[in-house]
Amino acid sequence: MTAAKNALDRVLTWVCVALFAALVIDVAWQVFARQVLDQPSGWSEELAKYLFIWLGLFGAALVFGERGHIAVDVAVRKLPRGAQTVLMVIVQLAILTFAVLALIWGGFSVVDLAWAQNLTGLPVNVGPLYLALPISGVLIAFYTVYHLVRILTGAERPVEATEPDVL
Repeated sequence: MTAAKNALDRVLTWVCVALFAALVIDVAWQVFARQVLDQPSGWSEELAKYLFIWLGLFGAALVFGERGHIAVDVAVRKLPRGAQTVLMVIVQLAILTFAVLALIWGGFSVVDLAWAQNLTGLPVNVGPLYLALPISGVLIAFYTVYHLVRILTGAERPVEATEPDVL
């Protein structure tokens, strides 16, 4: 499972890099067309919006896979290790529930509703662009199960250790 996670991390990193590069190029073109050519580009604004959404969702999945997401764990660190494990299992199950219900199931519902809806600025339908929701949901669900298994088997600490404060 670790090999699959590491491969997924590499692929997802490169996908995020490519999405970010496309976003930078698109926005640079938008500024150039508006300011230099004095002919605003309508399609580039629509494309930037969807590139940003895909980048945000895939970037969030990548950060979640690294356990780099925001967590307020000051109180959890003071608990005994067994209580930390129980609490982190509950947290991971809550995240898995959200990923399955909101991102995967809800995402596929939105994709289904908007599949044939035309986009005004781009020559594509909206539905395929909304696939970022269920795809990121599957990624987050995979990472959640991965961390859940590692926490339960003791291969991963329930709460990441921090360095002591240095003044």
